[in-house]
Amino acid sequence: MLTITALCWGLNALFGQLAVGEVSPMALVFLRWVCVVILVILFMRKPLLQDWPVLRTRKLYLFLMGSAGFATFNGLFYVAAHYTTALNIGILQGSIPVFVLLGALVAYRTTITQLQILGVTITLVGVVLVATGGDWTRLVEQAINRGDFFMLMACLLYAGYAVALRNRPAVSPLSVFAVLACVALISSFPLLAFEIITGEVQWPTAQGWVVVALVALLPSFIAQIFFIQGVGLIGPGRAGLFINLVPVFSAVLAVLILNENFQWFHGMALVLVLGGIAVAELGKGKG
Repeated sequence: MLTITALCWGLNALFGQLAVGEVSPMALVFLRWVCVVILVILFMRKPLLQDWPVLRTRKLYLFLMGSAGFATFNGLFYVAAHYTTALNIGILQGSIPVFVLLGALVAYRTTITQLQILGVTITLVGVVLVATGGDWTRLVEQAINRGDFFMLMACLLYAGYAVALRNRPAVSPLSVFAVLACVALISSFPLLAFEIITGEVQWPTAQGWVVVALVALLPSFIAQIFFIQGVGLIGPGRAGLFINLVPVFSAVLAVLILNENFQWFHGMALVLVLGGIAVAELGKGKG
C-alpha cells in the first residue's frame, strides 16, 4: 500500500504537466477537491459523523491545515508545472522530509544529531542543483526557474502541514482527512475566484477532465487512504521512508512517459536527495 502511495504521488507530477493547456491550475485544484469531497461523502460519512464532536473543537487548526497543506500546496504545485518539468518537480519533492525535520526542530525543539545535519546538508545541495539546472552561477545571478521556486514554496507548506499533524485530534485519521478535504474545497474558492477575475481560468477540455479525475482518485484519495492504513500497519517511522520513493517514481515516469530529458544534474541531484535522506534517517536511528 505504501509503495502504491508513493507511485500515486509520483504520478501527480506528471498529471501537473498533462494539465498544462487543458485546465488552469486553480480550476484543477477546485475540481480536484470537489471530486474528493464527493468520495468522502460516499465512503467516510459514518466515521466523520461519529468524530465530529471532537473535530469541531479544533476548527481553526483544521482550517489552517487544510488550507495550507492541501489547497495552497496543490495550487503552487500546479502553477509550478507551467514553468518547470515533472522531473524537477518530482526531485524537489524529496526536500519535504528535510523541511519536516527542520520544522520539528523549530516547533518542538526535537534533537538533531550530527548525522541528521549532514543528511540535511546533502539533500539541500541536491535541491539547489536541480533549482540551478547544474549551473551554480545562477545563485549569484538570481536566475532560478520560477517553477522550481514555486515548487519549493509548496514543499515548505506541505512540510508545515506534516509537522502540525503531530497535534491532530485524537480521532480516526480517516475522519481528519475527510474534514481537511472539505476545508481544501472551501479554501480553494478564493483561488478559483482570483483566476476567474483575472481572466486566467480555463475550464477542463476532454483531456483536462481525465486529468481531474485521475488527480482526485489517485494522489488525492487512494494514496491518502493507503498511507493512513500503511502507517497503522507498520508505524509512522517506517512508513515515512516510503515517501523517499516519490522522487524516484517521478523521475522515471517523466522520462518514460513525457520523454523529458534526463541530464547529468538530475541524476546527481537524485543521488544527493535520496542519499541525504538516508543519512538523516541513520542519524535518527542513533538519536
